[in-house]
Amino acid sequence: MIIVDRPETLVVGYVVRTTNAAEVDPSLARLPALWARAGAPGAFAHVPGRVDENLYAVLTDYESDHNGAYTQIVGVAVRTAARLPEGMVAVRVPGVPSLMAEARGPLPGALIDAWQQVWKHTESGATPARAFTTDLEIHHPGGVDLYVATLPSFGEPSGPPAQVQAAPA
Repeated sequence: MIIVDRPETLVVGYVVRTTNAAEVDPSLARLPALWARAGAPGAFAHVPGRVDENLYAVLTDYESDHNGAYTQIVGVAVRTAARLPEGMVAVRVPGVPSLMAEARGPLPGALIDAWQQVWKHTESGATPARAFTTDLEIHHPGGVDLYVATLPSFGEPSGPPAQVQAAPA
């Protein structure tokens, strides 16, 4: 895994709330139906302003860490979300420093392996630490690029300096 600056992305798609524990139980898993819906032919044909043909998975609204509930949106990147198709949501994925992992090979196995690397990194206390804010998977013909938001490291800038306005004396 490497650290990169993930660019801001706007995604329109379908949404579910789930946990990793629920996803290992076929009777509780919600992601297979979400992905089946998103992967259906023409699922996003009516979404205007698409950026590319890739599928994007946004993981956000973390309850706590990788053991808690989170929201997943599967959709497409767009230039604007002025008109949302019925049943879809829009989410702005902020541009932040992220750990990037590449999943190459048969899916979903390669992607599960990439996430297991991230979980191992998290549980070991390695730096940079996960932020548990908004993570992004970009599914493309070559595989999946996984971007996991991180907390800034001490002593390292995490972006432009804060603009501080002093009170008049």
